[in-house]
Amino acid sequence: MRAQHTTHSLPAFPIYSCAFISDDLLVAGGGGGASRSGIKNKLRLFRISVKRKLESLAEFELDKDEDAPMSMAAHIESRTIVCGINSAVAKLQKGENENCRKFLIDSGDEFKFTLLGTRGTISPGNAEDYQRLSVLSNDAQFVAVGSEREVTSYKERLATMMLTSKVQLTLLSYEGLSPVARPILVSKGEIYDATLSATHLILATSVNLLVYALPATLRSRGKEKDAIIDNLHTPIDSLPDLQLVKILDVPTISSIPVGATVTFRASRLHPSDVNLFYSVINVTLPRAPKAKTAKKQAYILKWRVSTADDVSFSAILEGSRKISEGSLTCFDVSPNGKLLAFGVSDYSLGILDANSLAPLLSILKAHEFPITALRFNPSSKLLVSGGVDSSIRIVAIPEKFGGLSWSVTILIMLAILGVIFAVMLSRA
Repeated sequence: MRAQHTTHSLPAFPIYSCAFISDDLLVAGGGGGASRSGIKNKLRLFRISVKRKLESLAEFELDKDEDAPMSMAAHIESRTIVCGINSAVAKLQKGENENCRKFLIDSGDEFKFTLLGTRGTISPGNAEDYQRLSVLSNDAQFVAVGSEREVTSYKERLATMMLTSKVQLTLLSYEGLSPVARPILVSKGEIYDATLSATHLILATSVNLLVYALPATLRSRGKEKDAIIDNLHTPIDSLPDLQLVKILDVPTISSIPVGATVTFRASRLHPSDVNLFYSVINVTLPRAPKAKTAKKQAYILKWRVSTADDVSFSAILEGSRKISEGSLTCFDVSPNGKLLAFGVSDYSLGILDANSLAPLLSILKAHEFPITALRFNPSSKLLVSGGVDSSIRIVAIPEKFGGLSWSVTILIMLAILGVIFAVMLSRA
């Protein structure tokens, strides 16, 4: 079954982040960034109709010289979002950066954005860094935010994938945006993604996957402990460390030739199976003689996790699939755990069966530039992609995608054909 999809143009609104706050309400963040392009940086709220129409409901325009919302995570029950927005240059020069911001999307008489709180997680003096990563834990207790090195143009952002020489990840309480552990400093590679379980944090860097155990004080938190953790005056030095318990290097895959450069790009836990997670690797093949550029590929990896206790962690590669002849730019897992979606640097969009990794859908030329934001809605019936081409594409997920894997569908079709063939033979 072919999926129906619709593209919506949003003039002068390059998109860098998005998140659903209900099945039909989407928040998108975008704009011209920190550069003086004349394009305003905003948060915008849209309603998506049954027929995939896009209705603008509200917007929140950021102050002059502030950056675009470069990352976003949403808590559906409270209709709140956390996003990464760098403060104005004048504040950055003073070492003041309210880069992590929490908003309520209020739907009283009319929809509006209300700022609930801010938190600075980027070290003073790093005026070129920004919050590229915002990831909410499944229980909405924590939000992980990671910093990256700022670049000045769309072309640089897409080409360099936000390279940095030293980055950090900070784990905050979602309620008060207070640090709950000492920041993780990464001096080798770049932070690209993170995912949180009840006991562990998996940090995807370009070099490897770093698995940290959450301290016992964070795994069993009562209301009294919440109040202590959300104390804004708690010294960083008094907070617990996140214990590094496992390092997962890039696995050996037979189809990747020797000499290829392989980097991790994303990592996501399965939403309901705590023993399963996915990661993505981008591959740069050795450049062929006389070739101007090296060819690129992307693979999705399926890992099976084993934990003897709340600290130990081991993972075995259960499956892998090459998904494109280009680098992956974004990745998402459907809330029902049945689908994987990805955007590629060749502007294409794809969906896989989460169990078999079999391809279910491919949309070529989904955008005019590489996809920068990708999200399923809570019911897993819609997939939305956004790009710096100032457009949003809405994909309606066929019901059979959520019910049967493509491989199972093929087996059923073959069985039906077999029965028909047997009947025809018996009548011959």
